[in-house]
Amino acid sequence: MVHGEAWTLKELFVYPNEYIYWSVQIVMYPFMTGLVAGAFVLSSLYHVFGIKQLKDMARFSLVFSFALLLVAPVPLQLHLQQPLRGINVFMTPHFTSAIAAFGIVFSTYAAIVASELWFVYRRYFIETVLSLRGKADKGFFEKIRQGIFSLLTLGSYDVSEKALKADEKAVKILAGVGIPVACFLHGYAGFIFGSVKANALWMTPLMPVIFIMSAIVSGIALCMLTYIAVMEIRKFLVSSRRQALSRPQAREELKGAEIQVISITAKYLLLFLVFAISLELLDLVFRGYTAVKSWDVLRSVIYGRDFFDIFILQYGVGNLVPLMLFLVPGLTIKRAVVGTLLVLFGVFMMRWNVVIGGQSFSLTFAGYMHYHLPIVPHNLETFKEGLGGALTVAAMPFFLFWIMNKIFPVFGYNK
Repeated sequence: MVHGEAWTLKELFVYPNEYIYWSVQIVMYPFMTGLVAGAFVLSSLYHVFGIKQLKDMARFSLVFSFALLLVAPVPLQLHLQQPLRGINVFMTPHFTSAIAAFGIVFSTYAAIVASELWFVYRRYFIETVLSLRGKADKGFFEKIRQGIFSLLTLGSYDVSEKALKADEKAVKILAGVGIPVACFLHGYAGFIFGSVKANALWMTPLMPVIFIMSAIVSGIALCMLTYIAVMEIRKFLVSSRRQALSRPQAREELKGAEIQVISITAKYLLLFLVFAISLELLDLVFRGYTAVKSWDVLRSVIYGRDFFDIFILQYGVGNLVPLMLFLVPGLTIKRAVVGTLLVLFGVFMMRWNVVIGGQSFSLTFAGYMHYHLPIVPHNLETFKEGLGGALTVAAMPFFLFWIMNKIFPVFGYNK
């Protein structure tokens, strides 16, 4: 069976060798890399621009960005027919190909985030090692923990005021350098689509900019949503512990900190959301105004076959509704949860409409193809390229974030 045949239905005049080759995993790839860039930009609002109210959210989003970064290449690996060849991107990176440049950009960004994390948590590593060294009768896991954190100190145990000031300066420099690198990490995904001359829907110079702006929106929304979930879990644990009986105000303190951080973060989400919507509408108006040779088939797709996906789901449910939710004064946690979920849905639909919608019309300009997402897999390929593979990719960052929180605690550590 030809790759893509299992989920492609053809209509009217379509070439025999035409299928929807790029499936849901290629939708997940720009979606995940966008979350990486957006989460890092959110953390940089504190480290670079000094917005003190986002201090807790900055540490949270920085760790989450690193967890998302490790998952970013997974959709490509699942999509490859020869997954073992995926390592070639990292082993032989070069700029003669947009895909091959991924190895350089990904490695550079990973080094920046890892270095920034080390400088942010260096003092915590040292304090943990020294406390474990001074403890008598250490258990097996405590010895392992001491060994891990001893390695993470990299032999640096200087916690003087001068050394900590140098750490803060290094974090600010890395965060400042990381912003354009993070944008380039996701912008080049838009560059890949925008440079495909054979596809009328993808070829636009605005594609990289639209991808970057929507990436920032999705990353901020996911960090807000995850932060709310973690804080709710913390409040539940505090209220269920016996210690909470002696401090009944602890739960209210957590609730107050939560809504304060969410309210500040929502303002920046709203700002970038307006920019993202404006760019997408500008691109749509520009296409209609110029009315190039392929506009007839694009119009049949945008205003016809994909009208519900684009204007109802993406622009309506995913953009307009959350915009109104965040514009209404007196933001609540429940409204923030609904708004962030809809924002993530809208960005995902934007990726879906670009990737799947761009393949829905034939190169004959006289035929169409329909994509049916495999729900129940009947072989390994339909699992990887279906709902199961997409949900697996979506769940991985949260599992990695839970592990990383053991090493880089996002709560209970103040610097």
